[in-house]
Amino acid sequence: MKRIAILGGGSWGTALAIVLSRARAPHEISLWIRDAALAESIRRERENKVYLPGHKVPDAVLVTHDAAAALENAGVVIGAIPSAHARSIYQRVQPFIEPGAAVVSATKGLEPATHARMSEVISQVLPRDFTPRFAVLSGPSFAKEAAEGQPTAVVLASHDMAVANRLQKEFAGPSFRLYTNEDILGVELAGAMKNVIAIAAGACEGLGMGSNPLAALITRGLAEMTRLAVALGARRETLSGLAGLGDLVLTCTGALSRNRHVGIELGKGRTLRETLAGMKMVAEGVGTAGALLAIAGQAGLELPITEQVNAILHEGKSPRDAIRSIMERPLKRE
Repeated sequence: MKRIAILGGGSWGTALAIVLSRARAPHEISLWIRDAALAESIRRERENKVYLPGHKVPDAVLVTHDAAAALENAGVVIGAIPSAHARSIYQRVQPFIEPGAAVVSATKGLEPATHARMSEVISQVLPRDFTPRFAVLSGPSFAKEAAEGQPTAVVLASHDMAVANRLQKEFAGPSFRLYTNEDILGVELAGAMKNVIAIAAGACEGLGMGSNPLAALITRGLAEMTRLAVALGARRETLSGLAGLGDLVLTCTGALSRNRHVGIELGKGRTLRETLAGMKMVAEGVGTAGALLAIAGQAGLELPITEQVNAILHEGKSPRDAIRSIMERPLKRE
C-alpha cells in the first residue's frame, strides 16, 4: 500500500490528513510537522490543539517531525505549507521524496520574495523528472468544515490528465469531491488573488458596510482576477469555476476566512501589526498584494482593488479612503 505524505501541520495539512483517511481508496497517511513539539503533541493527543482543535487525527495517521520517516514509500507528497516557507521546506525534504512520487501543492499564495507560483518553486527545487507528475489542489475549502465531513468540492489541476485522474480517484471520499483541470496557471493565480480581494471584503465588514458594497466587490474582484489571469495565459473558465469564483465567494463571506478577518480588523481601525500578532495562522493575502501588483505592472495591467488593499496593508492608507479612491475612479463600461 502506497503512502500519502502531507507536509505541514497547520489547519489545512491536518484537515487533509483527516479527510484523506476517509478516502475510498485505502492509503497509509503520514503528516510531517516542522515543529517537533507540535508533532509530539499531536502524536500523543491525536488532536492539533493549536491549529485545528476539536478534530481527532485518526490513530492510523503517522505524525512525525522526521521527514525521512514521513516520506518513506510515499507515492504522493502534498505540500500544505505557507508560501513564504515552501522553498526551504521542499529543499529540506527533497532527498527523501521517492523518485516516482507525484507532488501536489495545496498552498494558495505566491512566494513573497520572488513572486513565483508554487509550481515554479517546486520546479526549481526538485529534479526535472518530477515536473510531469505535479498537481495543484485548490478551491473553496475551509479546513474546519472539511475535517467535520461537510460536503467539499475542490479542483485538482495537472498538465498530465492521467496524473490528475489517478489522484482524483485516490483522494475522493464520501464528502470530498474533486474536479480535474489542466490549467495549473489559472488555478494557482486564482488561489492567490482571491485572498487579496477577501481582505477588501473584510475591510468593508469592519467599516460596518452592508451587502451592496460586498456584492460589488466580489463581482469586480472576479473581473480583476480574470483580467490578470487571462493576460498571463490562464483560461477564463477556470476563474468562473471552483478555484476562482467558488473560492472567492467563500473567502469573502465565510467567518472562518483568515484574510477576511485581517480586513475586518483593519476596517475597525487596528494596525496590521496588531492584527497579525493576534493570529496563529498565516493570511496569505498580506504578502500577495504587492507581488500581484508587480506581476500586473509587467503585463501593463491595472488592478484597482489590489492596489488599494496594498495601500492599506503597506502604505498606511485608511480603508475608508481606499474605498473612496475606488469609487472616484473614472466611470467606465463594464
